[in-house]
Amino acid sequence: MNGAGKTTILAFRRARRRQTLPTVSDPADRYFAVIPAAGVGSRLGAMQPKQYLALAGRPMLRWSVDALLAAPWIERVVVVVAPDDRRAGTLLAALPRVEVLAAGGATRRDSVLAGLRALAGSAAGARHWVLVHDAARPGLRPTDLERLRAGLAQSPVGGLLAVPVSDTVKRAGEDGRSVAATLERDRLWLAQTPQMFRLGPLIDALEAHPAVTDEAAAIERTGHAPWLIEGGRENFKVTTAEDLELMQRLLERR
Repeated sequence: MNGAGKTTILAFRRARRRQTLPTVSDPADRYFAVIPAAGVGSRLGAMQPKQYLALAGRPMLRWSVDALLAAPWIERVVVVVAPDDRRAGTLLAALPRVEVLAAGGATRRDSVLAGLRALAGSAAGARHWVLVHDAARPGLRPTDLERLRAGLAQSPVGGLLAVPVSDTVKRAGEDGRSVAATLERDRLWLAQTPQMFRLGPLIDALEAHPAVTDEAAAIERTGHAPWLIEGGRENFKVTTAEDLELMQRLLERR
């Protein structure tokens, strides 16, 4: 690394050490995004990673990237793919504000961290916002993004899109079949993405808690409470063949 690069990283780390979570929105807030796209989507049973499956004429990944690019206030979208992935570079080469980073890791957390560190070493500062979005959520709408941004403007922590649980939820017993409890659904939400947090605290949280499954959980482990912002029902994660068929129908109507 050259001298300028070392200076940038050291300055970022000093800013993280000095930083406390802000209590009000800064008029000069800046926004960046990371899409972890290094997975293979084995549960879908496809012959290729699910982010490259076609939906209404476009690969799933392209839909998810375009959804973020629809927000002009997002300065850069870093798409993190597997080290041997060459398709994303071709697919996204002509898009403005997009950087493809072939540094994906074994887990979602590893890939997200790679994207966050790339931002930290370039234009983003420790207090800037980062939105982390799943490649397999192509149904994100611009209104969801605007609601997230507005809803977190005064948050001291950040938060995530989520939808309230509408069905009655049962918790199974140890045998996996019998009902052990019926949960109070009034306070249950299904987590979605984007999940939006300040860059410095998010890097710290993910570095300290490698076993978490999403960014909000990492922030929770540091003792903070992310805010829930209601998202849209079309912003579900494509995991099964049935999900793929439903998303195809939804996107065809757009």
